[in-house]
Amino acid sequence: MTDTSTADVDLVGEEMALNVARTALFAALMGAFAYVSFPYPLSPAPVTLQVLGVFLAGLLLGPLWGGAAMVVYLLAGVLGAPVFSAGEAGIGVILGPQGGYLLSYPFAAAIVGGIVHRGTDIKPLETVSAALMIAAMILSTVVIYAFGIPFMWWNLEMTLLNAVIAGGVVFIPAEAAKMAAAIGIVRSDAIRAE
Repeated sequence: MTDTSTADVDLVGEEMALNVARTALFAALMGAFAYVSFPYPLSPAPVTLQVLGVFLAGLLLGPLWGGAAMVVYLLAGVLGAPVFSAGEAGIGVILGPQGGYLLSYPFAAAIVGGIVHRGTDIKPLETVSAALMIAAMILSTVVIYAFGIPFMWWNLEMTLLNAVIAGGVVFIPAEAAKMAAAIGIVRSDAIRAE
């Protein structure tokens, strides 16, 4: 008699599938965070929750998948999905005054993840000090500003000093609040129960 049973074949491992799903979820979350956008009278750039999304991606997904989530987010926006601030989309946004901030997100998320997890393997966040998380997010913010300020300076023909003030300094209180929110979220019981 011939055995006609079939064996299950995993084409993609469970961990890989979970990481891809989380990456897609964070890319979508970034699009949602971009809609929480309002003009900031001290800057031509709006205030959004996107940097909070960058912090969370690095903290929760680590450097590889956190950075990948930001790449997926950027690709969606460039290809026409209205996921940039105020529902904007297209390559013009990337090339415009806010483009440097957007292009920094994969690097910034990877920096947070790499520092907090001390490599590519994701470690339990309860084993990571708040001080290390804050240091990682501060360095990440410096990278975001290092990309964003030159784009603003170039596109808006501002003086460099005005670009530094309007593109970075005036956002420091908001970034500090996002850092506190990120730590509160990753320390919450709901996240730890995952």
